Amino acid sequence: MKIHELPQFTALQTAAATFKSDEKLHLRNLCSDASRCAGLVASHSTENPDSKIILDYSRQQVTGETMEILFDLADKVGFTAKRDKMRSGVKINTTEGRSVLHHALRMPKGYDYSAIAVDAAEGKTTVDDVHSVRDKIEAFSNKVRNGEFVGATGKKLKNFICVGIGGSQLGPEFVNEALKADKAAASASEGRNLRFLANVDPVDFELCTRDLDPEETLVVVISKTFTTAETMLNARTAKKWIVDGLAVKGVSDASVVTSKHVIAVSTAIDSCVAFGIDEANIFGFWNWVGGRFSVCSAVGVVPLSLQYSYDVMSSFLDGAHNIDEHFFTAPLRENIPVILGLLGVWNSTFLGYETRALLPYSQALKRLPAHIQQVDMESNGKRVDIEGNPLPFQAGEINFGEPGTNGQHSFYQLMHQGRVVPADFIGFMESQAPISLEGEPVSNHDELMSNFFAQPDALAYGKTLNDVEQEGVPEELRQHKVFAGNRPSSSILMTRLDAFAIGQMLAIYEHRTAVQGFIWGLNSFDQWGVELGKSLAKQVRTQLSSSRKSGAQVQGFNSSTSAMLEAYLSHGK
Repeated sequence: MKIHELPQFTALQTAAATFKSDEKLHLRNLCSDASRCAGLVASHSTENPDSKIILDYSRQQVTGETMEILFDLADKVGFTAKRDKMRSGVKINTTEGRSVLHHALRMPKGYDYSAIAVDAAEGKTTVDDVHSVRDKIEAFSNKVRNGEFVGATGKKLKNFICVGIGGSQLGPEFVNEALKADKAAASASEGRNLRFLANVDPVDFELCTRDLDPEETLVVVISKTFTTAETMLNARTAKKWIVDGLAVKGVSDASVVTSKHVIAVSTAIDSCVAFGIDEANIFGFWNWVGGRFSVCSAVGVVPLSLQYSYDVMSSFLDGAHNIDEHFFTAPLRENIPVILGLLGVWNSTFLGYETRALLPYSQALKRLPAHIQQVDMESNGKRVDIEGNPLPFQAGEINFGEPGTNGQHSFYQLMHQGRVVPADFIGFMESQAPISLEGEPVSNHDELMSNFFAQPDALAYGKTLNDVEQEGVPEELRQHKVFAGNRPSSSILMTRLDAFAIGQMLAIYEHRTAVQGFIWGLNSFDQWGVELGKSLAKQVRTQLSSSRKSGAQVQGFNSSTSAMLEAYLSHGK
């Protein structure tokens, strides 16, 4: 039975209508109920008793009864069975005929996946294959870092340019930024630079390379098929930059330079070798790793191990595995990704909120919103269910975010007095770089966290006209200072942001996305929507080439596109 045909779906529609019309269900009233609030908290602890995650979703527009209907809905759509199929390697990505096993990338060596996998032999092979690649990454990254593997002139390689786009860039970039302020990671990365080259805009290449020495630079080309247009053009550009730079230093053999300064993460071995890359320096992954879920594969682990060491990345992978186990085994009512996913379905499908904000009160997580934006919107931005039937409701939200407190001075105005934007606030009990100035009432981190604790309450409670009157605000300004409140949010509080916690954070939001897709009954693991624009770009590329080189007239496009192309070409630069 389809989700919208279930009685629970109708019950939730009725509940949503009541929440919108009944003032008693305003969050300022709901949040005054201590027993309700205590029941809307979930927590997760690791083997280290000093490390935990607390999810407080009491500021969501739900009651215990609402959550029970949501859990019942999950049961009726077969959520647990869908989750177990994902875990065991059933090919749940039916449009591409693939398993979805990014969680296997995080399994520790010796993990008994054969006891879980749909095919026991394949389960053992999967873990063995993953660790074969991980061992290769560890060995290679150690050689580069200790100076055993050097550039063509004998200089140590200390600059790493990661050439890739989409999941090949956003995930590794998020982790890179998050690790920069971690003491262990920062110490391991001292004297090294990791850059990301994604945009085919030549300005991106210029900014990426202008202060780097080609003699000390290693390019990591990331492309599963070695055919992605933007990535391959950037790869050829980077290769030429290095070859030309080394020629000036007296190394004129381009094949030697390429073999020493370019490596690849790809499954297209022949194409990589034809590019000049040493086959020993090609790191593979599998078709069950979707691009946006690939940061835990060689896609992320190769460049990040070069920068921060394989040991740091192992801790990151262990953190992600920790949440994988939580997601696959914890009871639904205590399961953090499940709860977040159900709240996403409730807010978007039933309450009609089309956007969602991810607000980390940590500068180190400044690229988390961009990565999760791709993970979520590319996964669940679908118009049909998994069987190809049009969905009778909107699926997927518009995701955005910025670190606090920066976002407070950007878009919080809209969140407080404009549109309702459900939000996740993320904060940490410890700072990566604590500062406490003498004479200040609180430390810098406490100042940050003061805002973390205050903003969800401000969104939930708002400020009434009576409050404004009691404050003595002039009558002509009162309406301007009224805040409607009743804006839902969740708060996630973690102990500290280290490599392990970064892995946990990644896995929480990866699995939240899967939960929503399972509930909606769609395929969260394909992305046909990105293909149309790419195919049309090929036609434009052909036109630009022929017009630039032989003066061919623009043809084959609609009048608007033709006019814009002609204006572009007429500029002549």
